[in-house]
Amino acid sequence: MSDIRYKEGCPRVAVIILNWNGERLLREYLPAVVANTDPALGRVIVADNGSTDASTEVLAAEFGSVATLRFDTNHGFARGYNLALDATRYPYTVLLNSDVAPAPGWLAPLVEYMDSHPDTAACQPKLLSHREPGRFEYAGACGGYLDRNGYPYCRGRIFGVCEADRGQYDTPAEIFWASGAALMVRTDLYLRAGGLDPDFFAHMEEIDLCWRLQLMGYKIAAVPASAVYHLGGGSLPASNPRKTYLNFRNNLVMLHKNLPDATRRRTLLRRRLLDTLAWAKFVATLDWANAGAVWRAHRDFARMRRAYTDHPDTDLISGGRNILADYYLCRRRTFDTL
Repeated sequence: MSDIRYKEGCPRVAVIILNWNGERLLREYLPAVVANTDPALGRVIVADNGSTDASTEVLAAEFGSVATLRFDTNHGFARGYNLALDATRYPYTVLLNSDVAPAPGWLAPLVEYMDSHPDTAACQPKLLSHREPGRFEYAGACGGYLDRNGYPYCRGRIFGVCEADRGQYDTPAEIFWASGAALMVRTDLYLRAGGLDPDFFAHMEEIDLCWRLQLMGYKIAAVPASAVYHLGGGSLPASNPRKTYLNFRNNLVMLHKNLPDATRRRTLLRRRLLDTLAWAKFVATLDWANAGAVWRAHRDFARMRRAYTDHPDTDLISGGRNILADYYLCRRRTFDTL
């Protein structure tokens, strides 16, 4: 543990990959992380979440330059990262998915942007598809936003439409949320904000974190001079009922946590009515599994909401876009047409 923790004279960035039984992904993607990460800027660390496959043996035998932080059990995504950042405490940390291959020189633009923008708490690179390198990747594209109803969308991705990268979003931009697939944060602010919420389990936990960081008075940014290639969709396909459940439940919890009393009830009522329409569509198409997932999401939200009793005074999303109307009524399919 003492060898993992930041010391004066070390690189200022910890690039932390959380691994659980990811032997295949480590062999496929870690070489690019090591080769393209300047050791003068960043230290690559794999935080192993109690893997039972050969992950730790592969790390020891094939990646001698990579530091390993081992947990005895699987703490899950959010708690695993919270423990890893608390144990390492580098000035900057990049939370990097195990299925991401960074482009050469990817780290320097992120560090330079954060150094020159002390009011920015977190940022992300441009996320491109590993399968289609000329196209933005779903989970973050070139920076994320949230509409007035809590629906996420991105520069380069609206709902399921991922744009080709033609350089149209190559300027840095202030955004609402940065992708958890490749998220650089100021470690002290991450820890002060409470880190990722373990109750989310998966999906939207990084949006929730970015929302809280903004409520603390800081900004979130996209830095497209840096690029990474993300496989994405490895854990759950878009149509999987488990993914439907987590997305619907976590979105409701996120709105409940981060909206003030003045607008929270109204926004949640509107969102629950929209979710009812989504449920009705699943029923009409005889998709009983996803219809059941939406019902369970609302049932479990009613229980989970009781744990969150402190609410902010500031509303960061009311008055924003209605991305449903933009997409379905106005037929706007790309970010630059919004």
